[in-house]
Amino acid sequence: MDRHRVAGTGSVEWARLVREVEGCTRCPLSRTRTHTVVYRGGATPSILFIGEAPGRDEDRQGVPFVGRAGTRLDRAIDAVGLRTDEFGIVNLLKCRPPANRFDRRAAATCRPYLDRQIDLLGPERLVTLGSHALHALDPTAPPITVAAGAPRTALGRPLFPLLHPAAVAHAPRYRERWTSDVTRLGEWLSVPLAQTL
Repeated sequence: MDRHRVAGTGSVEWARLVREVEGCTRCPLSRTRTHTVVYRGGATPSILFIGEAPGRDEDRQGVPFVGRAGTRLDRAIDAVGLRTDEFGIVNLLKCRPPANRFDRRAAATCRPYLDRQIDLLGPERLVTLGSHALHALDPTAPPITVAAGAPRTALGRPLFPLLHPAAVAHAPRYRERWTSDVTRLGEWLSVPLAQTL
């Protein structure tokens, strides 16, 4: 199977976007990557999870959220009852930054790719994972430790911020918060879309 899981209904536009990302040399991250990391999920997801940047496992496999943070995210997705075809996962950065340090300049370069992914996939709702993803979509949002678990609106869509699952792994003090925020996410997903805007 294609490592990008044939998203965006397999459209010509999606295939063009994938080729552009794979061949991108617009920032220095292109020189250190093993693979670009474009997408994992259903062809027409109603929920799009947006992370920050690929890590080592993602760079190696070319698929987002397949390492330890991905395992935690997958458990959360299972907990809220989403089927595989109902969600998709992307990152703001499409290449792994050295030492996993988020690169704001690379994020600015990658941002048009994210915008095109959102347009092509057409999700009804967005879920951001971590501070950088949240503030890329909603620059007015408060710090992630305040914003997580509280629904917002961004890009004309309902948005639910979560802590980054890697932060939860590295900071045990966030584990209880993560669990309660995932419970809130499940409740938010059960509310009809019209009531979330």
